[in-house]
Amino acid sequence: MKVRLSEYSEAWARLFLEEANFLKTIYGYEIVRFEHFGSTSVPGMKAKPVIDMMCIVTNITTIDGFNDQMRSLGYDVAGEWGIPGRRLLRKGGENRTHHIHFYEMNNPQIERHLIFRDYLKAHPEEVLRYSRFKEELTRQFEHTSQYSPAKKTFVTEMEQLALAWFAKE
Repeated sequence: MKVRLSEYSEAWARLFLEEANFLKTIYGYEIVRFEHFGSTSVPGMKAKPVIDMMCIVTNITTIDGFNDQMRSLGYDVAGEWGIPGRRLLRKGGENRTHHIHFYEMNNPQIERHLIFRDYLKAHPEEVLRYSRFKEELTRQFEHTSQYSPAKKTFVTEMEQLALAWFAKE
């Protein structure tokens, strides 16, 4: 898939809420809460315009029972996709609009993602640094298959800063 990097858009928060409301009609009481995370959740952050949603549920295996219905609604059901205990749905095909990450309550990935998001929201200078890094990568890589792995070390280092910041809070 080709990398699409966009300026921050306030519409992303609305798109998150619209999708959350839609997903509630399908999953109902399985959902504990939704969280908007990733770059589209951080004001001022340049991002691929794909809304990362966290859907925290009571029982992750129950979510698998909805796969056929979600496929029929046009979602790509990707399973764990490299993260044990997660279920990933993708919406929008080649022009992807949403990544929906399902995690069972108390999965450690939840805290990691939310701390990173909150760290960026609290540190606008880091938002600028991360945005500039992404712009640099888009000049080097045209496709997400190259762009995403190229971000990994930078993101891991920034996550470590976020975790240290959180430990001091």
